[in-house]
This record gives sequence, C-alpha cells and structure tokens, in this order.
Amino acid sequence: MKKSVISAAVAALALGVAFAAPAKAAGVSACLITKTDTNPFFVKMKEGATAKAKELGVTLKSYAGKIDGDSESQIAAIESCIADGAKGILITASDTKGIVPTVKKARDAGLLVIALDTPLEPADSADATFATDNLLAGKLVGQWAKETMGDKVKDAKVGFLDLTPSQPSVDVLRDQGFMIGFGIDPKDPNKIGDETDPRIVGHDVTNGNEEGGRKAMENLLQKDSGINVIHTINEPAASGAYQALKAVGLEKQVLIVSIDGGCPGVKSVKDGTIGATAQQYPLMMAALGVEAIKKFADTGEKPKPTEGKSFFDTGVSLVTDKPVPGLKSIDTKEGLAKCWG
Repeated sequence: MKKSVISAAVAALALGVAFAAPAKAAGVSACLITKTDTNPFFVKMKEGATAKAKELGVTLKSYAGKIDGDSESQIAAIESCIADGAKGILITASDTKGIVPTVKKARDAGLLVIALDTPLEPADSADATFATDNLLAGKLVGQWAKETMGDKVKDAKVGFLDLTPSQPSVDVLRDQGFMIGFGIDPKDPNKIGDETDPRIVGHDVTNGNEEGGRKAMENLLQKDSGINVIHTINEPAASGAYQALKAVGLEKQVLIVSIDGGCPGVKSVKDGTIGATAQQYPLMMAALGVEAIKKFADTGEKPKPTEGKSFFDTGVSLVTDKPVPGLKSIDTKEGLAKCWG
C-alpha cells in the first residue's frame, strides 16, 4: 500500500514537471504534415525538416495527404501528433479553413502549430506562418507577363490553372497577385472567380500536378482556343499545360508563368517552356520551423513575424532569362544554383 502511495506521489510529481513551463527534457518531438509526398516542393520541405531535426536532436514524424486537397488525412495526422505528445506541428494545409478546428484542438493541447507556405484562414489560427509572400510571387509573374506582352496585353486571353475547389489561401494569394501585376481587377481579394475582366477565359483546377494541369488546359482550350496567357499554381501544373498545348500545336501561342522555383521548373524556364517563375525556398521554411519548435520546447518562446508583415517571410525571386525593365529578376543560371527538387 505504501509502495502504491509513493508511486502515485512520484507520478504526480512527474506530471507537475511535465506541465510546468517549458522543460528542456530530452526527447522533443515534432510533426511535419504536407499536402503530398510526391510534389518536389514538399519532398524538399521534408528533407529540410529532417536534416534540421537530426541536427537539433528532435524526433520528427512526417505525414502527407494522398493528393493535394486530401484534408482528411491531414486531420488524422494532427490527431496522431496530439496523441503522441509532440511539442509542435508544421503543416501545409490542403483545406485552410476546414482544418482550423483540428488545429485549435492541437493548440489547446499545448502544441505549437506553424503553417508552412500556406496560411490558415484566418491566419492567426496557427501560432505562426513561415511562407513565401505568395501575393508578391503572383504580382512578380503577373507584372512580367504584362511587360512582356507590351501593347498586346489589352487583347490578352488569360486562363488560370488553380489548385483545388476549396480555394486554399496560397491559391487565392497567387491568383490575386497575378491579376494585380497583370492589370486585372481581382474584385474580392479573398475569392477566386468573381472577376469581370473580359480578358479572362476562365479558371480550372489541377490538384497541383501534371495530369491535372493537362486536363485543365484542355478544358480551357475548349472554352477559347485563342487563349494566350496561362498562370499556373505551380510548375508541375505548368508542365501539364504545356503538354496539352503541344499536343494541339499551340505551345508557341501561349505565354506560361508559374510559381515554385524547383529545379525542373527552372529548367523549363531555361528551355522556354515556362516564360518566368517565382522561386520560393521550402527547405528554409521547414528548417526554420523545426528550429522554432525546438526553441518553444526549450524556452516557451513562440516565433515572431517579419517586421511589417503578419508572417515570417522566407523570400521570393523572379526567375527568367527574358528580364523586363524595372522588374528585378535572376536568370536561370542563378535560379538553378538556388533551386530544389
């Protein structure tokens, strides 16, 4: 009986230590939850997180949706992370609104939740966001397309190859940014598809992959075979769009711009498949995220945003071999030196 009482007292003391402000105990664990494990962007993100976790002695568990848009798998992953006693979660959410209640559950359980690349809606549903300035990325490729077309911009026929029907924040920001840069009024800045500019042929979704990009491009060509500008959510979608255009002999008619900056995408810029892309840096996002979770576990301190912004900005560069006046860019040689995937 005495032994049981002593054991209970020890257990209670252990609980007291566990819930006291933050312990520096060994065994800090973290979770990385990405949209897929096949897109090169998320592959590189996982590499960055894994390397940093190993360096800092953090146990990292990685999860991914089956396809871009698979929010159910991400919800299940968060539940597993809570149950496993992780100190923090890094997540690129497929459904930036629908995931919020589960994220709240994790934060209520004491986990630090950091959105990577894709802000949640509202953004403060996460403790922090480490991301590219996706609105700026869209503006850069939109402005480049506008300046490249010159006087022909007034007669442009523009198509958008978007991500998923749920319109995650990253998709909206890139679309709206492109429109602003190109000179299109985006109307509601939080919504895709309410624009009234007659130059817009339409929007279609790609799930962020080549096959989706090919099918979406085919659909837009059925609406208007004269389409001559395509903005794509990412470079795999751009590759699919190019394949669809080439299949019908229209690849030289259409100016394609994209966002990502992966090595295959930069090579597509170099060979002329894509006119320009905006390069982001997923390895940095993930490595900084793991560092932030370790610091939170050790000190209780949460990461702060970049001054003047609501998120921690991990940078973006316009990559093109056809620069335009007044718009800062890097060429594909430099882009290949900084690329990933």
